[in-house]
Amino acid sequence: MTANEEPSAKRRGRITYSSSEIARLLAIFADRQVPITAHLRAAELFFVSRIRHVDPEGQYILIDPSASDDANAALLIRPRCTFYAATAGWHIEFVAADPQVISHENVPAIRLKFPEVLVNLDKRSHIRAEIAPQLSLHCEVDAGGVLSFDGRISDISHGGVGFLVYDPSITLEPGTVLRGCRIEPTARKALIVDLEVRYSELVTLPDGTRIKRSGCQFIDPPESLKRFVDDLLDHR
Repeated sequence: MTANEEPSAKRRGRITYSSSEIARLLAIFADRQVPITAHLRAAELFFVSRIRHVDPEGQYILIDPSASDDANAALLIRPRCTFYAATAGWHIEFVAADPQVISHENVPAIRLKFPEVLVNLDKRSHIRAEIAPQLSLHCEVDAGGVLSFDGRISDISHGGVGFLVYDPSITLEPGTVLRGCRIEPTARKALIVDLEVRYSELVTLPDGTRIKRSGCQFIDPPESLKRFVDDLLDHR
């Protein structure tokens, strides 16, 4: 497969930790000069750039500095960051750490450690039930842990859940595992499940408020959760 070919169907919507596969996918975006974006300062500042070079040995990547000095400064003080890129319905996210300004071919560049994880999101494999606003369904994520916070569930399927996060300080990187999440349907017993974060993105509500939406995959969901999702799908 060449760097210009699309990923095969079996790779779609998957998280990868393989450095060779991450290098292959990033090379596609570098070759096409697709913009990459990072959300900084509680999603109030955007770093926009392009991938300049992908180390084939999997040690580092080089990206162009942003046109915004504020965005560059905000990125450089972060120990790690999640970047987003999309083209032709194909969306990726990757996590990279230790940003440093260097000179590459006599031009400024930002060097980052090679991404530890990359998620490719271009198709859903499960029918999802949209959650009506009048249905009080909340998820206390990582209940009792250091990441404990509330999220408003927006859709759910047998494979996973999408939820809205209103706290701008919360960052959920792809691959993060959230243990003991508590889903609380109205007039039902709470459901406890572990989640793996697949992606996070900014969305804009009708009133203009910008919040984060995360999509997660269930890890060994209990039968009670499967029955609950069946009920929702039957009454769509």
